[in-house]
Amino acid sequence: MRHRVLPGFGISLGYALAYLGLIVLLPLAALGWKASGIGIAGLTHLLGAPRTLAALRLSIGGALLAALFNVVIGLLVGWVLVRYRFPGRRLFDALVDLPFALPTAVAGIALSTLYAPNGWLGQWLEPLGIKVAYTPLGVFVAMVFVGFPFVVRTLQPVLASLERDVEEAAESLGAQRWQTFFRVILPMLAPTLLTGFALALARAMGEYGSVIFIAGNLPMHSEIAPLLIVQKLEQFDYAGAAALGAVMLLLSFALLVMVSLLQRWSGRWAERTR
Repeated sequence: MRHRVLPGFGISLGYALAYLGLIVLLPLAALGWKASGIGIAGLTHLLGAPRTLAALRLSIGGALLAALFNVVIGLLVGWVLVRYRFPGRRLFDALVDLPFALPTAVAGIALSTLYAPNGWLGQWLEPLGIKVAYTPLGVFVAMVFVGFPFVVRTLQPVLASLERDVEEAAESLGAQRWQTFFRVILPMLAPTLLTGFALALARAMGEYGSVIFIAGNLPMHSEIAPLLIVQKLEQFDYAGAAALGAVMLLLSFALLVMVSLLQRWSGRWAERTR
């Protein structure tokens, strides 16, 4: 008789569905029900407002750019931490997790202090015409900060499991380093990179605490969509806040579905190229 560690299929499935429903589906259903109170006309007016469009554009566009940037830099950092041994490596590896442990408000204050016009870095960037704090560039920097660990931690186990034999075989056949990387290594890392990209994207789109301190929150310029939701809550416009939150949820879900489809396609393509 085959013994199972977990209880039977029915009990496990029922518990999993009940937990998923209470933790995820029920709050989302409540959000949708509250958002329906605004009506179609109210939703059209809300989404058509220039301030809302500017905030959504900054939140989504900034999150996409930050996630793409984190994929490139995260791949480089993950590669160095896995493939090389150097003094202080464990310390640098631990610092990657700092955005996980640091409260978002503290991160926002630290970034504002660092990149303000009179900050440690801002005072050197200001004469060059580069203004980070209280601009969309500051929003981008904060989103990069909070999403960076997701890419590195997703990549590290896969990089550690890659066999050197494939690289050595490519080199023995006369492939140059860039050819080995782009034609051999990168296709195997593509699904993992897309996973890290999706995690960093989702984290950046919903970020609030670390962004509002460095953004300046200027309407039509450096105001993010989560801040609009908070402002509507402070104005007791619960239906409008729920509607804007539901729109962001649908946009995030659509982006994640697209990334999931790309991840599946890249995984199949990587299997064919092996």
